[in-house]
Amino acid sequence: MMIEDFGARIVSVWEGLRPATRKLVVGALQSNPNPASATPRPPAGVRDYDARADWELSRLLFALDERAAESGNGLTTEQVNELRRMAGACASVLQAQTQSAEVFSQLVDRAMKVKDYALIDRLADTLTHRFSAGEMCELVRNTNPVVRALAHEALVQLPLNSLIGTLDDPLDGEIARDAIARQAFEFGSDEARQFMAVLDQEGSDDTLMD
Repeated sequence: MMIEDFGARIVSVWEGLRPATRKLVVGALQSNPNPASATPRPPAGVRDYDARADWELSRLLFALDERAAESGNGLTTEQVNELRRMAGACASVLQAQTQSAEVFSQLVDRAMKVKDYALIDRLADTLTHRFSAGEMCELVRNTNPVVRALAHEALVQLPLNSLIGTLDDPLDGEIARDAIARQAFEFGSDEARQFMAVLDQEGSDDTLMD
């Protein structure tokens, strides 16, 4: 099936992709014949993945999902199935590679719509292995309560030093401090408890100086 069969908007987004990004989609389709239901395997051309590919694939995925969901879209059942198959290919690459809070939220939203809780669990696993503390803090501020809950739990699993590195950030600092407090008092981390004691002492000293 030709990309032109999906309509002008999909054609426009597809033509805006770099050749390397198109290769990622094609590789995912070849690696996973039914990517919408398969556990993603690394697609061909994965070494070409970068932040721009992340953005391009996210944009294409959004356009494909929107087109497939349109009522009265004038597409045949076969065309809608192909749209969804291509969307599954984009999603599989993003699931395997993204380190973006925004894209993670997009993937969780998609999984929630089809009640794919196993996929949500797999996405949650990627947080501690692939995402920075800063990206997790951004997810804690997400409007989706499921995304927020996943990010909160992932933050608590981070090494203490990773959380300490974000304390000075004006947006992330308080979130990181809460995660350290949970490590100390909910999970019994002596290291976190000692660090919280230092923070509390510093706060008391600052108050006395004022």
